[in-house]
Amino acid sequence: MVRTPAEHVEAIRLGYSFDGAAIHLGAALVDGQVHPEAAVRLPLSMMNRHGLISGATGTGKTITLQVIAEQLSAHGVPVFLADIKGDLTGLSTPSAGSTKLAERTASVGQDWKSSAYPVEYFSLGGDGTGVPVRARISDFGPLLLSRVMELNETQESSLQLVFYYADKNDLELYNLADLRAVIQFLVSDDGKEALENLGGLSKATAGVILRELVSLEGQGMDTFFGETEFDTAELLRTAGDGRGIISCLELSSLQQRPLLFSTFMMWLIADLFAELPEVGDAEQPKLVFFLDEAHLLFRDASKAFLQSIATTVRLIRSKGVGIFFVTQTPRDVPADVLGQLANRVQHALRAFTPEDAKALKSTVSTFPVSDYDLEEVLTGAGIGEAVVTVMNEKGAPTPVAWTRLCSPGSTMGPSPAATVQAIVDGSSLLPVYGPVVDSRSAFEKLSGARVPAGTTADGPPPQSTTPQTPADIDAEARRIEETILGRPSTRPASPTSTAPDSREPSPATVPDSAPPRQSGPGNVPSSRPKSSPQGSANNDDLKDFALQTASVLGRELMRGLFGTRRRRRR
Repeated sequence: MVRTPAEHVEAIRLGYSFDGAAIHLGAALVDGQVHPEAAVRLPLSMMNRHGLISGATGTGKTITLQVIAEQLSAHGVPVFLADIKGDLTGLSTPSAGSTKLAERTASVGQDWKSSAYPVEYFSLGGDGTGVPVRARISDFGPLLLSRVMELNETQESSLQLVFYYADKNDLELYNLADLRAVIQFLVSDDGKEALENLGGLSKATAGVILRELVSLEGQGMDTFFGETEFDTAELLRTAGDGRGIISCLELSSLQQRPLLFSTFMMWLIADLFAELPEVGDAEQPKLVFFLDEAHLLFRDASKAFLQSIATTVRLIRSKGVGIFFVTQTPRDVPADVLGQLANRVQHALRAFTPEDAKALKSTVSTFPVSDYDLEEVLTGAGIGEAVVTVMNEKGAPTPVAWTRLCSPGSTMGPSPAATVQAIVDGSSLLPVYGPVVDSRSAFEKLSGARVPAGTTADGPPPQSTTPQTPADIDAEARRIEETILGRPSTRPASPTSTAPDSREPSPATVPDSAPPRQSGPGNVPSSRPKSSPQGSANNDDLKDFALQTASVLGRELMRGLFGTRRRRRR
């Protein structure tokens, strides 16, 4: 049924009328006319259903991000975003305003005010203007590090075994030098026996990983990996006036390190998932992430990495965290992830080539049926206009609305460099994360004295569990592979192996002095409740065991997806 323009406007008005707090995105356009009475809004309670902001270069994606971030902050919701071009530093400076701006904001029914917002500036490893953000190698994890180094799946599995060896032998991995020292030891004459005992790690593969580490150091990435490590809880802060703090990550060298940026963002999200408690459906999110240049996250990614991202997006909603992907076309995002992005802000697309035309048709097919000719709208929409559909408070999609978007109250463009520097210098986080700390770790332990296989780096060796026969070595290698990689071993079983049944691998032996390892859902108690003297199971013991296992699985799921670790520092 074809509706009249008045009926169309009324349908949009009703579709975006919500009882709770909402983000004001703009006003609907019908037949080329703006209708401020048909306000297009996004419920605050649905921000953790995630979203997508997409469109061709120059269509206004960054300004849209700025508008949403400002309103989230005003509602007391912290925001994390990446500043690719330096334009978002304008959040710290009130807009000067203009006649043209006043006319636009009035046309969409926006109660516009010039305002600055509380912003905290960060930089990866101090490369740029901002509080340095660093991560320990061990807490970053082998899967994410493999993504940065662009390792294949075999090399990725081998790197996990190196992490396992370092953890088992109390060799702390804080920076690239530590990891390089461990690998160099394993490929040396002194580490020959340890390398053989790992089984799944060949000397050739270790050499490839070592060369990639040297390459990372040559690119200056050693400034990011190290201490003092950033505590992701800092992203959840609010200002003294109750507004959410906008954490802005400066990425002046993105073109040289695109994979580091995208992988770092996943590390932040995975770490938050592991640390935050379950909140279910809250009135507003605890934090909203904006992942700009999202295509970098998925380009040439391994299947395991893509599955981990899809699982993260699906599950982190219950922790009160919303994720918005910002990219040029929805096709940049894998289908498993795109299907979970309920809130869509689609700016104009260009159809200059057959490939562009195909992308346009694909994008149109993902929207609900509407009264608009979306192919025409998406190719003809102006700067600052977008096609919007979001999830309403009942969990259903709202009507598709061609929208003229609101304008930010802060400056559209960069703030003066002196303003940004003053904010950084006055940050309470700078004294905490500014200093570079070099604790005693694997590099110092291995450079001081070679570590025999099966011993700790300092102190007497623990009780040896090193197998002596070829059959036992093979069985131990299978057990390690299954324990660390979380899947059945790919190594052929030795016919003379006397190892325990590999279907139930036991947790790795870790020295008492080592910190508890948090590596994944495989690290749950492997012992079963003992039978009672009469041979019947103790129901209370079984219940306790089940509850303990479920608790560990829930807490460690994200650790297992990415192989990350964390010991809270503050």
